[in-house]
Amino acid sequence: MAWIITKEAKTTPKLQNPLFIEGLPGIGNVGKIAVDVLIDELKAEKLYSFFSHKFPHSVFINEKNMVEMPKLELYYKKFGKGKKRDLLLLTGDIQPIDEESCYQFCEEILQILQQYGCSEMVTTGGIGLQNIPEKPLVYCTANDQKLLKEYSSKNLGVEKEIFGVVGPIIGVTGILLGLGKRRGVKGAALLAETFGHPLYLGVKGAKEILRVLETHFHFGLDMKKMSKEIVQMEQELMKRTQEWAAEMIHTKAGAKKVDQEANYIG
Repeated sequence: MAWIITKEAKTTPKLQNPLFIEGLPGIGNVGKIAVDVLIDELKAEKLYSFFSHKFPHSVFINEKNMVEMPKLELYYKKFGKGKKRDLLLLTGDIQPIDEESCYQFCEEILQILQQYGCSEMVTTGGIGLQNIPEKPLVYCTANDQKLLKEYSSKNLGVEKEIFGVVGPIIGVTGILLGLGKRRGVKGAALLAETFGHPLYLGVKGAKEILRVLETHFHFGLDMKKMSKEIVQMEQELMKRTQEWAAEMIHTKAGAKKVDQEANYIG
């Protein structure tokens, strides 16, 4: 059994030169946070849901104390004729758990994108650091030279040199770009620095990715309002983060100093 794809929209939307943006769980959940914010702020509508028997063998407990299956969902946003290019937005609770299911899922997504006339995508994620970055940097790579130059040459605040900074991009975020190149779908990955602790939420990194997207595509996001919300979230997280950091320092006490490493997964 491969993937079960359920159409959630009552009608098939006609999209204008849509841009696809992916944000699934990974280091700091940076990409997921960014895309979830886009879905909420732009009031995007659900288009498809995805299910597979290769999902992780676990369920979530929601705020109503009920169990929920893991979700992968594709949303869309129409801005209106002649205004902005429309959006397709991928979010979810999990990523495919093995190589085969990851490739199969990415092929399914790319097929849907081409059905809706989408020829450009942005994948998002986090770069895990050993310390909490005060102002996370955003790095960019792409499967198309002209697209990479476009992100690097404009005043987007994107770091131009990523080689040697980021290791292999594992998961949907990377494989979409690789398979997209084979299908003629150009794409870029925006990767923001974050703290590489498994319990840390990379809210600041997500904000930096949103800033780059808003500067480039002008979705109409209220970045000032978003900044206030992010400050509140950061304050709530800071106590836990300080405890984690103190624990890490204690664990590493007396160990030989090593060079800082940046890595990326999913």
